[in-house]
Amino acid sequence: MSEAPVRRRSARGQGAALRGEVLRAAMDLLTETGQEDAVSLRAVAQRVGVSVPSIYLHFADKQALLDAVCEHVFEALDQALQAAALEGEDAFDGLRLQGVAYVHFALANPEHYRIVLMRKHEGERADLVMASSAFAHFVDSVAQCVEAGVLEGEPDQLAMRLWAAAHGLAALLVAKPYFPWPPLDELVDSVIRMAGIGLAATSRLGDDCTMADVVERLDRLRD
Repeated sequence: MSEAPVRRRSARGQGAALRGEVLRAAMDLLTETGQEDAVSLRAVAQRVGVSVPSIYLHFADKQALLDAVCEHVFEALDQALQAAALEGEDAFDGLRLQGVAYVHFALANPEHYRIVLMRKHEGERADLVMASSAFAHFVDSVAQCVEAGVLEGEPDQLAMRLWAAAHGLAALLVAKPYFPWPPLDELVDSVIRMAGIGLAATSRLGDDCTMADVVERLDRLRD
């Protein structure tokens, strides 16, 4: 097996540049190996072309480096979701497109997604999801749908329900890529639509609504 190419050292005084190179090397190792264990400080140092002590100037340990990777992934996810929202015909359509973009982001970055959203994060720091701008912007998008009268309820609570649906599908596809799924584009779009329309309906039906009531109201839509 050939050795990974060694990157050029950052010039003296360019600490921010070195930090960026270390972070990129860690993300590249995740992409290439698909294994979190492959991201050791020694492996990252070799990839960048610096000594391990040089990495300690920017990251206290491997966990700190992985935390930085998580934050970077959330930034990229945020950009993907905001770009998707701009393509929507209206607020609700933009919300749907964000859900679709979310799942496809997970599929394009499976190991990064697994580390960020499919494993337990130790420590007392706030959960990375709730602290991320990606989730904050998503809540803002849900709030726009509430203002438009499409959804009813508290935006943050509604957002968590929609996120649960998108994450559930993303996690299944990342964990079980070999499963005989139907065509992915069709599956992703249908599940995201189901979550959005279902939430719009249940936010209006009330807690005392029975299944018979639901069926009756749905049948009326056929008339």
